[in-house]
Amino acid sequence: MGRAGSNSLLHAAKKSKNDEFYTQLSDIERELEHYEGQFEGKVVYCNCDDPHVSNFFEYFFQNFKRLGLKQLISACYQERSRDLHDTAMNASGFFVTYSGENKEKDEVISENIAYFEGDGDFRSEESIELLKGSDVVVTNPPFSLFREYVDQLVQHQKDFLIIGNVNAITYKEIFKLIKDDGAWLGINLGRGISGFIVPEHYGLYGTEVRIDEKENRIVSPNNCLWLTSLDHAHRHHDIDLTKTYYGCEREYPQYDNYDAINVNKTKDIPKDFQGIMGVPITFLHKYNPDQFELIKFRKGDDDRDLSINGKCPYFRILVRNRRLVSPPPSAVSNVEVLDEEPA
Repeated sequence: MGRAGSNSLLHAAKKSKNDEFYTQLSDIERELEHYEGQFEGKVVYCNCDDPHVSNFFEYFFQNFKRLGLKQLISACYQERSRDLHDTAMNASGFFVTYSGENKEKDEVISENIAYFEGDGDFRSEESIELLKGSDVVVTNPPFSLFREYVDQLVQHQKDFLIIGNVNAITYKEIFKLIKDDGAWLGINLGRGISGFIVPEHYGLYGTEVRIDEKENRIVSPNNCLWLTSLDHAHRHHDIDLTKTYYGCEREYPQYDNYDAINVNKTKDIPKDFQGIMGVPITFLHKYNPDQFELIKFRKGDDDRDLSINGKCPYFRILVRNRRLVSPPPSAVSNVEVLDEEPA
């Protein structure tokens, strides 16, 4: 079954709202190293994390002083188990705050644990109150509630670094957020995220599953990404364009229902085309907002999927190269030209 089997597990989880996919510490470390300077003096809130087992809590606990954090808060929904190998339910939701005390993790948790009156769902008023007092949210939210989760972060104007399914960028709400420069992709995606720890009652499908040295059950769907509002250097690197449109027009067919050309691979974006181009959604991983403008997602002028000779390619994002767009004639004519030496 291979990768398709692993992907079907995530689809089944979304359908049943069974979201117990725990991020590995190695994946957290590999992504967080690109943002370390942005946490100093900040309150970090991990609002989908049992501190007993969460590697997000583990990472920030271990690196609290090095990152210069002000406070770490980790909150747990009541159905999260303290032991990945135990299906017992917690009596209620709870949270732990940590402010840098020089103590062992278990001691910190036992001394600072506080219980919600409700279940600790990230949408609950109690959890939202903690959110309001935080600066940055870093976690692996429930995939089945991803849109709602991101909407809450935007409403409360919180910075975030979260894991989601690659398909999340096809949601109109998420794409609009990216288009408006309110979020962007992180550094790692796909095979750059090595897999998730799952409980024993989850089935293991396909070939990209394994048991690690700690007997954790790992599923690697290879279709996830980091979504963030934290800046990183990668998104300011230009895509190196080497192909040309003029003289190779046959390689770039026009859409039936939009004045744009189709580009099948990001590496094939022509360097000399001023108009609008349809590119794969994976383009967003290399997208530099200073180099390209996002125009639209997927649909043509008739509000139907972009098509070529009546056939629809894979989902496309319509973009335009900012560096090649000429200013309108009116803008040029209104520019005042000054003498080199003032009179």
